[in-house]
Amino acid sequence: MMQTIHIVSLVVGICVGLGGWQLFVWVGETRDKNKKYKAARAYALERNKPLLVAGGPWGNRQVRHILKKPAHGNGDVCLDIDPNAMTGHPNGVIASVTHIPFCDKSFGAAFASHLLEHLASTSDAQKALAELNRVADAVFIAYPFRQSVGGWLTPGHHLWVWQKGNATYIKPRGKLGAKKEEYHAQVE
Repeated sequence: MMQTIHIVSLVVGICVGLGGWQLFVWVGETRDKNKKYKAARAYALERNKPLLVAGGPWGNRQVRHILKKPAHGNGDVCLDIDPNAMTGHPNGVIASVTHIPFCDKSFGAAFASHLLEHLASTSDAQKALAELNRVADAVFIAYPFRQSVGGWLTPGHHLWVWQKGNATYIKPRGKLGAKKEEYHAQVE
């Protein structure tokens, strides 16, 4: 009986610890995303150009529509391949981030939140970053932290994305020994 209580206590302790750690990670991700969105908005305003949000304001969760809480910020123009991600947005464009249908430097800034990791390959992610840099003066990206259990378990995450300094790194998920690819551009 006493051994069972110790095992249950240990399991509960691990669950509470893991939950607390993930809450801490989630708060960090949310702060990072909000900080980058605000910086992108300010950058676009400073240049007197519109802000492009790649990934649509609503994301892929219908509950966000009910709560009226956008997932990724609300740009002057939003772009997504899923029409549901842009429902009700006055300037929503259905297009792929790898082929953005706008002229060079049309936007003061582009903000891509939790988007690149969903692309099928590092090549697609590099195309997306090149397109974002083509159409915007500056690009701001947010991505799941590697410490996020949700980042590991979310279906459709094919890549790891992270930044250090002015470099953005992209690596295929789940491939041991896979080479990370470095992308240099004006990514904030």
